[in-house]
Amino acid sequence: MKTAQRLAPFGTSIFAEVTALAVRHGAVNLGQGFPDFDGPEFVKEAAQAAIRAGHNQYCRSSGTLELARAVSEHQRRFYGLEYDPESEVTVTSGATEAIAATLLGMLDPGDEVVLFEPFYDSYPACLAIAQARPSFVTLRGPDFALDVDALRAAVSPRTRAILLNTPHNPAGKVFTRVELEAIAALCRERHLVAISDEVYEHIVMEGEHVPLATLPGMRERTVTISSAGKTFSLTGWKIGWTCAPPALATAVRTAHQFLTFCSQTPFQHAAAVALAADDEYYTALTGDYRARRDRMVAGLRAAGFGVVAPAGTYFVLGDARPLGFDDEVALCRALPEKVGVAAIPNSAFYANAEEGRGYVRFAFCKTDATLDEGLRRLARLRA
Repeated sequence: MKTAQRLAPFGTSIFAEVTALAVRHGAVNLGQGFPDFDGPEFVKEAAQAAIRAGHNQYCRSSGTLELARAVSEHQRRFYGLEYDPESEVTVTSGATEAIAATLLGMLDPGDEVVLFEPFYDSYPACLAIAQARPSFVTLRGPDFALDVDALRAAVSPRTRAILLNTPHNPAGKVFTRVELEAIAALCRERHLVAISDEVYEHIVMEGEHVPLATLPGMRERTVTISSAGKTFSLTGWKIGWTCAPPALATAVRTAHQFLTFCSQTPFQHAAAVALAADDEYYTALTGDYRARRDRMVAGLRAAGFGVVAPAGTYFVLGDARPLGFDDEVALCRALPEKVGVAAIPNSAFYANAEEGRGYVRFAFCKTDATLDEGLRRLARLRA
């Protein structure tokens, strides 16, 4: 047997290759996007309490009511958005499953979805599983600004949705209100659904996170996706959710019930506790990541990389060309052995790899000690 043809292009990835090299050479791993520190004690204690209380069996396929209510309250508290916990909030096994369930539940073979590149790597793979086609709009560095004319040109009669990621991995871009209004206007004009991946919503160091669903006429045509993993540094729990009007929520749930049926019950109870954290938690989260970002940006610049400080997420792109490296893939394959650091080539996030040339993605969701050691090693490149 062989891998299905539609998934053959998504076999062994550069992510797996770089991770294996990092392990082999004992490299500081600044490639993988998960923290090397743990989540808050009060959230972990809530998970333990839920396990002890017997919340260990299947829950509703769409999620525990406790978490659905907490997500609904979170959307109201931060953005003034009202969602019915029972019919409009769906809990999934992380945001990645939410993306898959949304696309599989909405699309028919041959449908098209507009993707912005660079993109999160699961987007094209999920479209391939759904037998749908991507239409790419390229965001080009260093500012990764939206080209509205290119966006409009990417929409065809077969286009069903626009899939957006803001704050944006890997560019660190936070889409401006003006850019989002242009996307919203096109969705309304062409009767498109918007799928808005907002998992980094609380990691915004500059500017403002504007949920697409808050714009006029967009709540009724937007599936908003988020998760507990990034906000609470608990990526291994895989608790995500969607907020959508009933018709779109039904599409998500129809696919979700056959992908995972339901997600980890005790962790859902704990995620509900987490979302109710006071304002001080969210303020401290932003401050901590701003300090980590500034540490990473200063270190990369000192090492000779060209860097534009990201406005959001916990990734930064370093331009390796000032150091004399034009081939970022070869550089990332060599870094673990050469200097003992792992990173991801930015071209891995493009359909046309040439568009991402020269840039390397580094993750700064790490302790100060990890960042300092990684930057110390990267400084050897200048030699």
